[in-house]
Amino acid sequence: MSMEIPKRDLGRTGVEVTALGLGGEGVLRTFGFEREAYALINRALDLGITYCESARAYDGSESYYGNALRERRSEVFLTSKSHARNKRGALAHLHQTLANMRTDHLDLWQVHDVRTTDDVERIFGPQGAIEAFVEARQKGLTRFIGVTGHHDPAIIRACIERFPFDTVLLPVNPAEPAHHSFIDQVIPLAHERQMGVVGMKVYLRGLAARIPGYGGMEPFLRFALSQSVSTVIIGCDDLQQLEENIRFASAFQPMTAAEQLELIRHVAPFARQLMYYKP
Repeated sequence: MSMEIPKRDLGRTGVEVTALGLGGEGVLRTFGFEREAYALINRALDLGITYCESARAYDGSESYYGNALRERRSEVFLTSKSHARNKRGALAHLHQTLANMRTDHLDLWQVHDVRTTDDVERIFGPQGAIEAFVEARQKGLTRFIGVTGHHDPAIIRACIERFPFDTVLLPVNPAEPAHHSFIDQVIPLAHERQMGVVGMKVYLRGLAARIPGYGGMEPFLRFALSQSVSTVIIGCDDLQQLEENIRFASAFQPMTAAEQLELIRHVAPFARQLMYYKP
């Protein structure tokens, strides 16, 4: 494959990353697939991906990265997350993450999956998780701090209003505008604050392939990359999926407003089912 993935600025961080990043799910959110994970991660780097994502909650994902990167650590912008809501738990997660990933620092450490007002109060309250994130940055254990959520845009807005996060990770797909729209409610605020915006759930957890009357996955990636995002992350089950996504990203041409609206309208009847599908 001889293609080049476009690069974009990650908000105010001063870092440029590929518009397509490798997500920590798919085959990476497993145990016991060391050979497949090693091949996938290294193939992603060989094909130019620079943004690599994981989370403390993602089974063996962090350890797969640690095993695969080794001498290639300097080639990637490495990220992970903690779902702990207090300082002590978050710091414990961080030390485990660094050990798993075999690195002395993360480029980005993120508060993971903030869903409720109770989450917000615990994270930002006395001895809350945010204290761990600030301490980690002061000690050089992470360069940047982010927040993630895919449940309620209002909750993520509340987080952004309470702390100067460097990045936000949120859903970016054509089902969003017909439901709780992170695209409309969070991305503009993130840009006001010069945050990097990272898109996820691009393929609606793979359900995009099941939408009747619409061919292929590429339109969903085109839609996501046509929004005001720095990068989008996609988890891959195998090398074929990885290489297909890289082909799509390398050939990216922005969707017109009319094309976006057409896709939104086509997906709208299935939007709620797609957003809340539980296998």
